Amino acid sequence: MIPLKDSNPTERFPVVTVLLIALNILVFLYQLALGEAGAEHVVGAFALVPARLFHTVAAVPAPLPAGVTLFTSQFLHGGFFHLTGNMLFLWIFGNNVEDAMGRFRFVVFYLLCGIVAAFGHASFNTRSLVPMIGASGAISGVLGAYLLLYPHARVLTLFILGFFVRMIEVPAMVILGFWFVFQFLNAAVAKDGGGGVAWYAHIGGFLAGMALIGLFKRRTVPFWGGKRRYSES
Repeated sequence: MIPLKDSNPTERFPVVTVLLIALNILVFLYQLALGEAGAEHVVGAFALVPARLFHTVAAVPAPLPAGVTLFTSQFLHGGFFHLTGNMLFLWIFGNNVEDAMGRFRFVVFYLLCGIVAAFGHASFNTRSLVPMIGASGAISGVLGAYLLLYPHARVLTLFILGFFVRMIEVPAMVILGFWFVFQFLNAAVAKDGGGGVAWYAHIGGFLAGMALIGLFKRRTVPFWGGKRRYSES
């Protein structure tokens, strides 16, 4: 199931969501402009390497402290499809979460979920020298927040099963619930750090988003898609 758009309008233009998408695209274009060798150097410098973070294995020194890469790794991507998939999810679900929080709170929430997600991945792979990059962890936090805020919102989804291809609308709780179960099952069976996918970062980010949304959302925004109050200016 591939989500395409939701039927959940916002009250304000999602400035932060658009800027985050633009920033991720610009960083990716910069990676491409450097060529293969240059891009590998950037990844080596700014990606999260769990062994560096926990000092469990001797690793090649990096110009940045390992803790800083919990943040910088969120803006690097390994390829076009990696970037496109992440930005699609951020565009569909990020605008409503931003609207529910306000712009400044959304920035802090997004980055914090990404840091928790990266740390979650590193905690399960403390001896790994494989760099972790991508916005998936932060975006997973957005998905967790969306699930608690708008579980009944309709999401237009491309459903593919073999030769059966159809566009259907499903509640957000269905597609996000399916997404989370998919991450959990893959994490349970994955070997050698997840087979190239940071499943535990997705899970950690999602749970962080669910845990933090109550602290970051506006008081007038209810859980579970209830009627919004407008007492605040």
